[in-house]
Amino acid sequence: MRYFIEFAYNGKNYCGWQYQPHSPSVQETLNKALSTLLRTQIEVVGAGRTDTGVHARQMFAHFDYGEVIDSDSLTQKLNSFLPKDIVVYRFIPLHDDAHARFDAVSRTYEYHIHTFKDAFDHEGSWYFFHKLDVDAMNEAAKILFEYSDFQCFSKTHTDVKTYICDIKKAYWAQNGSKLVFTITADRFLRNMVRAIVGTLVNIGLGKTSVEDLRKIIESGDRSNAGASVPAHGLYLTKVEYPYIKSR
Repeated sequence: MRYFIEFAYNGKNYCGWQYQPHSPSVQETLNKALSTLLRTQIEVVGAGRTDTGVHARQMFAHFDYGEVIDSDSLTQKLNSFLPKDIVVYRFIPLHDDAHARFDAVSRTYEYHIHTFKDAFDHEGSWYFFHKLDVDAMNEAAKILFEYSDFQCFSKTHTDVKTYICDIKKAYWAQNGSKLVFTITADRFLRNMVRAIVGTLVNIGLGKTSVEDLRKIIESGDRSNAGASVPAHGLYLTKVEYPYIKSR
């Protein structure tokens, strides 16, 4: 039987989601914990990758197991077994061809910035004290809807077959000294969100004009876009499937 697992993690202590031979990953940590508790080798397949230091408020993965799982009982046991920076919410039994990565219809990320020094949020938000024109950043974010090829925001030398993404939401919200950029798409390229945020920040600083964003996107050249912002402000917040209801 195929099971989906819904979970979240603080990415500070991990090299990202995907297994790396010499660094701790979220995938490896889940594999080991599930294999120990279920007493068989378990390999989880995630909804996607997150890079080193990136967090996930909602993430899904799937794995196969030959017996019926009591979701509440295994959730409690697994949370007691896992480190404090990973939490499991539930197990969902599904059909055998359900796939955590390929069946996801959308993914949502948030990027958090604080513009006044914060003693409590510095590890989960990027401290950027320069004044930003949020209206200009939101005006530029709307331009993203006009395009589908986002090679200019992709990490170079990546093995993707296409740079096409369907962006459905992209906007900034401000609450005092807190700024949050929310973006939803059917898929994302490696480093894409952090590169978009870096480019929009340049627009907010007046270094790049709103209209220049079109030239950047149409160039397809990563060197024309802004620098990638720090990983610790980025959160995967929602992954949607046609057959999974929200908790």
